[in-house]
Amino acid sequence: MEITLAENVRRLRKEKHLTQEQLAEVLGVTTGAVYKWESGMSVPDISLIVEMADFFDTSVDVMLGYKRKDNRREAASRRIEELLRTQDPEALTEAEKLLKKYPNDFEVVRSCAMVYGFFGIGEGNETNSRRALELLEQSRMLINQNTDPRTSEDTIVADIAMLHEAMHESDKALDILMKHNPNGVNSDAIGIILATETDRTEEAKEYLVEGIVRGAFCLLNSLMGEAVILCREENYDDAKKVMAIGRDLVRGIRRGDDKPDFMDKLSALSLAMLAYPYERTGEHEEACAMLSKAAEYVCRFDATPDYRLAELIVEVNGPMIMRDMLGNSARESVESALRYLRDEEFFKLWEEALAKQP
Repeated sequence: MEITLAENVRRLRKEKHLTQEQLAEVLGVTTGAVYKWESGMSVPDISLIVEMADFFDTSVDVMLGYKRKDNRREAASRRIEELLRTQDPEALTEAEKLLKKYPNDFEVVRSCAMVYGFFGIGEGNETNSRRALELLEQSRMLINQNTDPRTSEDTIVADIAMLHEAMHESDKALDILMKHNPNGVNSDAIGIILATETDRTEEAKEYLVEGIVRGAFCLLNSLMGEAVILCREENYDDAKKVMAIGRDLVRGIRRGDDKPDFMDKLSALSLAMLAYPYERTGEHEEACAMLSKAAEYVCRFDATPDYRLAELIVEVNGPMIMRDMLGNSARESVESALRYLRDEEFFKLWEEALAKQP
């Protein structure tokens, strides 16, 4: 806590247009005493601070330069976040104060664990990393208080594992992740540890493929959702950029498109969604070309539906069967996505593209 008494005595005296001699006379002290207060060489007795506060028509807090902090949980948490943004180690001090006040509050314990983890990993400080682990384990015990649907015991366990990995405790991190991998959420992390820290190459490949596929599908879904919003906002230039990423993502993870498989559905979806912002910006020929290619993929898939992922750039060991939420057939999926755009004229263009397919 910074005390600015010296500066405040000098400032308030000058605001009253007083000399040091005149202030000394008012307070019944020597001129030398006032000089020492203003230079920071000494501090007046508390009774004189109170007397000066009265004389200057202010409070003792103002005289001292003390600003009362809002120490309520929400305000303190925001203050810690601000300190983290500037990598200020004061965040650690604030975190400990908050923990003393709310030692059994899930949100406090978890957020403070993140603070210690930030400085532990970022600075290679094992003491801070160990403190982060301690707090994460404590937060697992308090998980019944959690109200954030994005947080669960599994996400906390993943954070614990990542801290162990950062401290070069790969075996422990791997053991934790492999025991807590619901729906493959940690497959990418497991795969990278196996690939870089062990000789278990084949096992690493299985996890990495699962991570690649899961990550690609999550990203494509997010891109499509963002594109729908951008189109509704008539921000077609950004919608083009977003869906171009989706198109290139599908292209990038395909080995080729000679053989029909589930990737045909994704190719059709990404192209049809990309065509819309092109049509809305007057690039009709480009949009129609994309719709035509999308219709070709739709017809090929629906002629012989195959929900396997066979044509990926990574080798899939064993059958990997995929589904999407938009529809069983490729046509259902594309048309469900296009209806989100709420544009009947564009939907007619899509139907015309389908009708032209042999």
